[in-house]
Amino acid sequence: MDDLYDEFGNFIGEAEESEESDRGDAGAEAYVHDEEEGDADDNDQQLMEVDDEGPSNAVILHEDKQYYPTAQQVYGPGVETLVQEEDAQPLSQPIIAPVQKKKFTIQEADLPPVRFSRGFMTDLMNYPEQIRNVALVGHLHHGKTAFMDMLVMETHDISDRLEKKNGKKRDEQLRYTDVHILEQERGISIKTAPMSLVLQSSKGKSHLLNILDTPGHVNFVDEVASSLRLVDGVVLVVDVVEGVQVNTEQIIRYAVLEDLPLTLVINKMDRLILELKLPPTDAYFKLKHVIEEVNTVIENTLPGQGEKRRLSPEKGNVAFACSSMGWCFSLPSFARMYADSYPGVNAADFAARLWGDIFFNPKCRKFTRKGIEEKSKRSFVNFVLEPIYKLYSHTLSESPEDLKGTLATLGISLKPSQYKTDAKVLLRLVCEQFFGTATGFVDMIVEHIPSPLEGAKKMLENYYTGPLDTKIAAAMESCNQDGPLVVHVSKLFNTSDASGFYSFGRVMSGTVRPGQQVRVLGEGYTLDDEEDMTNSTISDTWIAETRYNVPTSGVPAGNWVLLGGVDNSIVKTATLVPPQLEDNEDAYIFRPIKHFTESVFKVAVEPINPSELPKMLDGLRKINKSYPLVVTKVEESGEHVILGTGELHMDCVLHDLRRLYSEMELKVSDPVTRFCETVVETSAIKCYAMTPNKKNKITMVAEPLDPGIAEDIENSKVSIKDPIRKVGKFFEENYGWDLLASRSIWAFGPDDMGPNILQDDTLPSEVDKKLLGTIRDTIRQGFSWGTREGPLCEEPIRNTKFKIMDVTLASEAIFRGGGQIIPTARRACYSSFLMASPRLMEPVYSCIMTGPADSVSSLYTVLARRRGHVLSDGPIAGTPLYLVKGLIPVIDSFGFETDVRIHTQGQSTVSLVFDRWSIVPGDPLDKEIKLRPLEPASAQATARDFVLKTRRRKGLSEDVTISKFLEPELFKSLAESGLLDGQ
Repeated sequence: MDDLYDEFGNFIGEAEESEESDRGDAGAEAYVHDEEEGDADDNDQQLMEVDDEGPSNAVILHEDKQYYPTAQQVYGPGVETLVQEEDAQPLSQPIIAPVQKKKFTIQEADLPPVRFSRGFMTDLMNYPEQIRNVALVGHLHHGKTAFMDMLVMETHDISDRLEKKNGKKRDEQLRYTDVHILEQERGISIKTAPMSLVLQSSKGKSHLLNILDTPGHVNFVDEVASSLRLVDGVVLVVDVVEGVQVNTEQIIRYAVLEDLPLTLVINKMDRLILELKLPPTDAYFKLKHVIEEVNTVIENTLPGQGEKRRLSPEKGNVAFACSSMGWCFSLPSFARMYADSYPGVNAADFAARLWGDIFFNPKCRKFTRKGIEEKSKRSFVNFVLEPIYKLYSHTLSESPEDLKGTLATLGISLKPSQYKTDAKVLLRLVCEQFFGTATGFVDMIVEHIPSPLEGAKKMLENYYTGPLDTKIAAAMESCNQDGPLVVHVSKLFNTSDASGFYSFGRVMSGTVRPGQQVRVLGEGYTLDDEEDMTNSTISDTWIAETRYNVPTSGVPAGNWVLLGGVDNSIVKTATLVPPQLEDNEDAYIFRPIKHFTESVFKVAVEPINPSELPKMLDGLRKINKSYPLVVTKVEESGEHVILGTGELHMDCVLHDLRRLYSEMELKVSDPVTRFCETVVETSAIKCYAMTPNKKNKITMVAEPLDPGIAEDIENSKVSIKDPIRKVGKFFEENYGWDLLASRSIWAFGPDDMGPNILQDDTLPSEVDKKLLGTIRDTIRQGFSWGTREGPLCEEPIRNTKFKIMDVTLASEAIFRGGGQIIPTARRACYSSFLMASPRLMEPVYSCIMTGPADSVSSLYTVLARRRGHVLSDGPIAGTPLYLVKGLIPVIDSFGFETDVRIHTQGQSTVSLVFDRWSIVPGDPLDKEIKLRPLEPASAQATARDFVLKTRRRKGLSEDVTISKFLEPELFKSLAESGLLDGQ
């Protein structure tokens, strides 16, 4: 045993075979791996055999020797391996990065408990007559989200969660439908939020109310327009103190023109009692004034139809609410409270006497048209307002002992601990028991807003582009659950990690289920051009509830649905249909949404790190999907431009681009605006252009359009797709055009709803009309190209009529192809445009400020500094507030709101809404104007200043040259005659 170790204790003996095989210090040959490894005995046998195919003593080069196993041999053949150089990864990036779960929206972890059965809700979806699809709309901070919270608290059992809040959070509004991180931080709604709730009417009958909570800020009216496409009626929420504001006005106008039924909720009723401290009689007049303001806007929108659409409490389409205290009633529901307490009262008859000039005489206990007795009061004041005033005053002023006795007479009982709570909490508890649930609101909706079954016909007539006598149209009109599937998608919502989108739409016919194959028809789809069509598979169907989605096996016609898996090809809106329709019917789309404003606020963006450009482009695509009115495009100079409606809108868009969709740092240019180009006179001469082969000649004249025509075309009052007689009749009756001129309109430009007209003014005696007809489409294309980017600074042309005066054409068709005619028609448009006193047009915001009387003068000062002016100012009836209206050019409006807030110590609110296009003062082609750097341009040099700066920004040549577009001999003769002096 001792022989095995030396004198230092090192092992020198021979080990047993098994130990030897376990030792780690094997020779280098052990690391040489064969492709196919066998047993040790087989290897020995192979070594002994002589290789007949090649020399056994072949020299193996150093680089061919394999000392270490390959990754494939270590990990197996099915594993993907990646070998990197040592310094391929920066030190700032961990070798194995932790898994980050991004979350940009507030979501419920599980489905929250509700006070109705979800199975019952899905059963109700099969009965379209029990469903109502409505949108809550109104101005900023008029209480739409708070009203939604009231309905959520009524249907969701989340009170225990709210009671756990403490400190500041306890007093905060719930804002259940505000789930975007910016909405929570800023306290305003930015996105539309859908909720489907089962609510009971006063008769105890359950109805499924699909409600959309829309933003109230004027910059986000695009969300409102997208929402109104899916609903059958509108609930207008108006703050009783502020009354009808600018956004309320434009929404009413839009809803009336879209022929949507209106109902009204007058919110924040407690402000009359607690803030304004108005006596009940004055409060009645204030309420009446607010209702009349709404009716006036309806009457002004469609003169003569105001009576039919009139909103009035006695009709039952007006409700009174205080969302912060959780109560809402209509006259019928309030009358029912009396009927429950006094069995002899007929609720319907009593409700009819609760509004208007009907007085209650307490001595003889009768209703009369005139107040006969001394103490007689209007019935609404006596039976509705005074009890509410008394309830508030007793609750807020009495001691707990006295209050307990007072409330007992009303049948209200509270826990002893609740009497010691904060006044606001106590008042809410009392109001909840006194008024009960919002059955009055549900009654109003059920009675005055049609069900999807009743509203389908109107929706098809207004928005469907296909014929209404087909099987598919009949299935949509009858909300047929077993018919062919048609879903109209009008909105995209991003997923909680903002990596993708869900499509939100209304099922018009059939039942949508997961796994269904559909054709996604985009906005550009037509039967002639099927490019904007893709095939997709619906992966999921949900009932959308904003903070959570309820997965479902199918959603039948008449309901809203949230779809997964079909968003890839959808940009703004889409129509989903099956791959093959019954009887091989043609598929048609629903019209793109018509918005009430335009995107005129413009910024250019680029990534700070140029290698992140693809990431930014992907972010821009997602931004385009997320915001209905955002336009993203690439200018000729290569800059990426985003167009939005205003400062707050752009701020939210850029936040989402930086944080949600791209996670990158951006360079953002100073804001600018879109411009338009127009003319103010008729062309000085007939301008002609020759084709490059000198065989064709087109002569044109440009002149301004009559005021109002551009707006009529944009508002679809006249369409170029209508029969020529109908178009001719429109211009003949409304603008006094002669029959020949109105019937020779070839096109509107740059597209079918563009504010320019191309007219054929040639005479049959001078021009071969048949030959001219062969190049009609190519001239149209040249006109469309020309009006899309005008000659001044490549901005769209507006309000201009181009008349074709003469055409000389080659007799051979080969010499008058599109390549010859299109650029020539464009040059003819440009030259006639530049010879007709061209002018630049800029967008103008309508500026509306609400604030105290002493803030009015500040607005005059700030507007005057920014090329703006005040149109009117006056007090808001029944309040200490003033309403001031003015105009301000968009390009001078950047920072205006902050400026006003500073001047008025934050007391006033400002709304800026796109109003009109206005001509910029000055001649943009006047070369005598000298512009000095860092000096503001004079009033008459403004147009020249804008044109030069816009051209520089777009990378165009410094100045506009007429010679570029005129034929050389024409230019020469004009120069000699002196017509081009100063050009």
